[in-house]
Amino acid sequence: MGKDKRDRDKKKPAKVKKQIKKKVCSFCANKIDDIDYKDVVTLKRFVNEKHKVAARRATGACAKHERRIATAIKRARCMALLPYCTSR
Repeated sequence: MGKDKRDRDKKKPAKVKKQIKKKVCSFCANKIDDIDYKDVVTLKRFVNEKHKVAARRATGACAKHERRIATAIKRARCMALLPYCTSR
């Protein structure tokens, strides 16, 4: 017949929050200022499997370097060093 008073008084166990380690920008950590569009190996780390530019929260890059990464990826695509999309 519904919930008893005893069921309502029981408290749920408190959820423990995990401390998430903040990702550090690899370019800031290594003190790299310019990102070369010809360095395809480095740029591939910042492109997902659908060849889209990966988000900052996934890569850990700061805003300044994320903009430079996006520009370098676009230049590499224009020079045919990186593909625009996946082949079907």
